[in-house]
Amino acid sequence: MSGQDHVHEPVTHLTDEVIQAYLVKTRWFGGKGRPFEVSGVRRLGRLGRLAPGEPLVDVLIVELTYGDGPAGSEADVELYQVPLACYTESEHRLDHAFIGWWEDPEHGWIHAYDALHDRSSMGLWLQAFGAAAGPGSFVTEGPESLTFHRVPGSEVDTDAVGTLFTGEQSNSSVAFGEDSVLKVFRKLTPGPNPDITTHEALTKADSPDVAHLYGWVEHGNTHLGMLQQFLRTATDGWDLALSSVRTLYADPLVAARESGGDFAGESGRLGDTLREVHAVLREHFQVSTVPAADTAAAMNERLDLALHAAPALAPHEDRLRHVFGRVQALGELPVQRVHGDLHLGQTLRTALGWKIVDFEGEPAKPLAERLLPDSVWRDVAGMLRSFAYAPHVVERQHTDLDEDELEERRQRGAEWTERNQRYFLNAYAALAETELTSEQRALLDAYVADKAVYETVYETRNRPTWVEIPLTAIARIGEP
Repeated sequence: MSGQDHVHEPVTHLTDEVIQAYLVKTRWFGGKGRPFEVSGVRRLGRLGRLAPGEPLVDVLIVELTYGDGPAGSEADVELYQVPLACYTESEHRLDHAFIGWWEDPEHGWIHAYDALHDRSSMGLWLQAFGAAAGPGSFVTEGPESLTFHRVPGSEVDTDAVGTLFTGEQSNSSVAFGEDSVLKVFRKLTPGPNPDITTHEALTKADSPDVAHLYGWVEHGNTHLGMLQQFLRTATDGWDLALSSVRTLYADPLVAARESGGDFAGESGRLGDTLREVHAVLREHFQVSTVPAADTAAAMNERLDLALHAAPALAPHEDRLRHVFGRVQALGELPVQRVHGDLHLGQTLRTALGWKIVDFEGEPAKPLAERLLPDSVWRDVAGMLRSFAYAPHVVERQHTDLDEDELEERRQRGAEWTERNQRYFLNAYAALAETELTSEQRALLDAYVADKAVYETVYETRNRPTWVEIPLTAIARIGEP
């Protein structure tokens, strides 16, 4: 749907103002703070039927047009998926997810809620996945239809009860008992979502390093959501890293390597896991090369934009240009399908080992760009930067330390970071006592710098007091 096919006949009686007010209250809406209008609403499909005590789910796509672009430029348009749970009676258990109501000539007052908060509505999704067994797909009835696909061999408990996760931001996820989890993509782009296509390939390869894909739902060529294995007992990698740092800081006389919470072994195993995932992706997706000059040019272009958004980068511009310039001389670079947005928060530790999750790529990038093959060093750099952030986050949770205590913690935090980065990198590159080649080091430095530039812009806009974290890293890039 584009601005040219604006919907003149509304599919509900909710006004644009009601939908707009609802969007700005959600965690997953990415346009907060920007002026926008609801420029279209279209139904993608329906689940269930409207009856007393039973929901009819309207799966809507809402088109937004932003009004803060440069004069004369093409309008900035985004699409969001908004599933409504419609009831003939008020459901007070869903008051926190109430969106609006209207009077229907046949059914009387219709009460609309965010369907992701309603267990009965989410049960309809699960039943549709169950109906997709056999030939592998199930299509809802009506002129607007949703197609549910099942991965061959996957088992789905259609009686499991759904519970909405509260921590996610860019998407919404619902866990069904201890069996499966449904991720509903909120911001939509026509075309295949790499979170689904990558998981599908890794699942068919029986990779032990991801939560296996059970199925997905789509409308036309647009992926709307995915059902996958629920790793109920898994622990978030970021939480584990923070716990390790806290344990280290609890005893000021213990070095990182001697700490009871030493994380280095886990970092090494995580490096092994990423290496294995990259190997499987090379087997199942296109592998090619790109001119190194193009990669360096893209990094320099991102730096150009970042210098305007984050003036604190200016003293480091020459260093960054030099780091990117080293890439330019490397000829052709191998590229492949990668994660694209890897950090400790995209990992889970289970009793059987590490799992890597969320292969959607960097949410801010257009889908076409996220689907492009890239260097494996982008993923490695993302993880190295995540290790660097952990001590800083713990440090900022304690505001009662004097300068000497803070300096002591910073030094020990830097030791923790260096130790975990080294173990991860050595495991990933399968190094024993040898070092990275000069080409590998040039690529890694450049991707780390590129990531730190992105972080500087983010911190400038969202947490200005944190901007020193990426700037400190930039000042040290290229050092032996």
